[in-house]
Amino acid sequence: MDITKNIRDHLSESAKQHRIKDIRIGLGYTAVMLDNGQVGLAYTPHRDMPHGCTLLPGFIPKKNIPASTLLEFITSDNTVETAVGLATANALIDFNSIDFTYGDVLESHLLDANDCVGMVGNFAPLIASIRQKAKSLLIFEQIDQPKGDLIPSAEIDKRLPDCTVALITATSIINHSFDRILQAAINCREIIILGASTPLIPDVFSQTPVTSLSGVIVTDSEEILRIISFGGGMRMFKNCIKKVNFRM
Repeated sequence: MDITKNIRDHLSESAKQHRIKDIRIGLGYTAVMLDNGQVGLAYTPHRDMPHGCTLLPGFIPKKNIPASTLLEFITSDNTVETAVGLATANALIDFNSIDFTYGDVLESHLLDANDCVGMVGNFAPLIASIRQKAKSLLIFEQIDQPKGDLIPSAEIDKRLPDCTVALITATSIINHSFDRILQAAINCREIIILGASTPLIPDVFSQTPVTSLSGVIVTDSEEILRIISFGGGMRMFKNCIKKVNFRM
C-alpha cells in the first residue's frame, strides 16, 4: 500500500473542481485554502526541509492554481511539497458526508489496564492520561539515542509489534514512513491515526488495520492562516478548529 497515492486518487475528481486561493508554509504548520474558503492543514516538516532559501524549487506561485496541481505534491520526495499536497487533500474533504464524534481522541477510546500503548510521535498532552489508564507507554520519536522517556524511531519495527494500542502521528504520511509503521502495528487491537495532518477519509483507510481517525476541521479559515503565518501551532488553534474522531 502507498497511502499518499491512495489519498491522491480518492480526491482527484474533487480536485478538478477547485482552485487554490492561498497557501501558507508556516514554521509550525502548512495551510492550503481553496476557492470555496475551506482550509486544510499539515505539519511543516522542519527536520527534512531542502537546503536553500526556496522550499518549492519547481513551483511557480501564480494565481488560480488548480487544486489538482498541489494535490499531486502529496507523493513527492520533497517533504515540504508532500506537506502542501496533504494540506490540499485535507482541504478537499467533504466533511458533511462523515459522521464524526467531537473532542480528544482518548475521550472516546477506553484503554485497558493491561494495554501497552505505542505512541509514534510525542503527543505530550495525552501522556499523563495514558499513563494513568494503561500498563505501559512507549513514545517513539525521530532521535538517534534514547532521551528521557523518548525512544528512537529506529526501534519501531522491533518494539511496536508488542503493543496492544498504537497511536500514530499523521506526520508519518509526510515523511513517507506511514506504511512501514502501520505494518509494525498490524497486530494491535487499536490503531489510531491522529494529529492536525490526519486525512479524515474513511474510504482510504477502510482496507487497512486502522481502527480510528482523529484530526481537525478548520472553523475559522482566515484566522488560522494568520496564526500559521506568525509561526503558531496547535496551542493557538483552539478557537479556529474542532477536534473530531471517526471510528472505522
